Amino acid sequence: MSQAFIGSLDQGTSSSRFMIFDHSGKVIGQHQLEHRQIMSKAGWVEHDPSEIWARTQEVISGALKQAGILGSQLKAIGITNQRETTVAWDSKTGLPLANAIVWQDTRTAQYLNGFSEQMKSEITHKTGLAIAPYFSASKINWLLTNIPAVKNSIDAGTARFGTIDSWLLWNLSGGISGGVHLTDVTNASRTMLMDLESLTWDPWLLEIFEIPIETLPEIRSSAEIFALTDPHGPFGTAVPIAGILGDQQAAMVGQLCFERGDSKTTYGTGNFALLNTGTEIVRSKNGLLTTVCFKFGDQPAQYALEGSVAVTGSAIQWLRDQLGIISQASEIENLAASVPDTDGVYFVPAFSGLFAPHWRSDARGVIVGLTRAATKAHLARAALEAICYQTREIMDAMSADSGVLLTQMRVDGGITNNSLCMQMQADILGIDISRPVIAETTALGAAYAAGLTVGFWKDRGEISGQWKELYRWSPTTSPADREKGFANWRKAIDRTLNWAQ
Repeated sequence: MSQAFIGSLDQGTSSSRFMIFDHSGKVIGQHQLEHRQIMSKAGWVEHDPSEIWARTQEVISGALKQAGILGSQLKAIGITNQRETTVAWDSKTGLPLANAIVWQDTRTAQYLNGFSEQMKSEITHKTGLAIAPYFSASKINWLLTNIPAVKNSIDAGTARFGTIDSWLLWNLSGGISGGVHLTDVTNASRTMLMDLESLTWDPWLLEIFEIPIETLPEIRSSAEIFALTDPHGPFGTAVPIAGILGDQQAAMVGQLCFERGDSKTTYGTGNFALLNTGTEIVRSKNGLLTTVCFKFGDQPAQYALEGSVAVTGSAIQWLRDQLGIISQASEIENLAASVPDTDGVYFVPAFSGLFAPHWRSDARGVIVGLTRAATKAHLARAALEAICYQTREIMDAMSADSGVLLTQMRVDGGITNNSLCMQMQADILGIDISRPVIAETTALGAAYAAGLTVGFWKDRGEISGQWKELYRWSPTTSPADREKGFANWRKAIDRTLNWAQ
């Protein structure tokens, strides 16, 4: 019998990737491709769902080729995805009805501002989410209100809404030839339509946002067999799709944060810190979100507190693509290291408003403290500092909500390859930062969920020994310097507020 492997489809904000893992958790093949960021109006961020599906098929084929294996050697695959990004498609034609509205998009801010304070409070209690255009419900409402094709499809009974996991699952399982319309609890918990306690679509919320329940996917656990892949698809055979997790929850699984009190921070396009609160729903008093962490099969759901920062890695993309001060993202470390500090420059990349713990959609990005001596190197260093200061705001709120004083933090994601940024993070937080050997733990978490479902790994204990530390950064600055820098950051935050109407 040929050796078996687990595949993981990681569909992110800026790219899609397929990774193949062996039993030890080692990557034996991967392929990654970017897709377009469509920004036709201020505050709008869209993706082409057809492009994402095309890229998905390409990265699957590319990873299988690089690994030198057949699709039939995959015991199962898991899916992990950018979470709140919303797709509308027609089940009869199989085509998207509009561009996907990305989680960073702020077009529905005014609509949400029209809700009464009592309604906002009740929605937050039911869903654990702040009232913000970040989440899927207002995006779906915008689509059905503003896109005639969506309304026509609803009237015809063929409209389907979903987060990216649902769109990919539907296509992978056959599309118009019998694709399934499902999602998992972690993605459903980011829509602002699911009751945190019952783990079901809430009729009151559906009425508020005017969304017919028949257009939504059925909610399942995070680890079960959702469907088999279409044998005529990119795998060339029927492979069980056995795990689905939103990207940040997948990273929790990949970092083996299975127990209450475990936490991690993922550095990607945005920045996301989660703290496992076990089976208890902890409602934040400090601007954090309450979300489902994971649910494995028939086991009880575990919950988490989450702090979300909209712009971290995408700030580096902005320096590359919009300002042109670097030609590749990897160049920022050497550029930032060419100066000893920012010389008083602070950069708050509030391009889509401020997420946790502020939740201010009226905020916009600022660069403050400029003098004639400021250079592109100072701005590059300020961009890295911004990632770290935003993370500190989240971790401070997390400690206040949970009563847990963090002494170290596990990290993952692309920016953790930037040693200067991670040293800054240790200095700004005043705690050790620990990076595992496999930094891309989002894909690994989806693989673990799928592998546990089909018995590739027998239990969590078998995978617990796979986590290994690659590097640790310890703080080198004094508490006084740390607090002085943070005080200046807060002054910079104040400058971003009350800008957008």
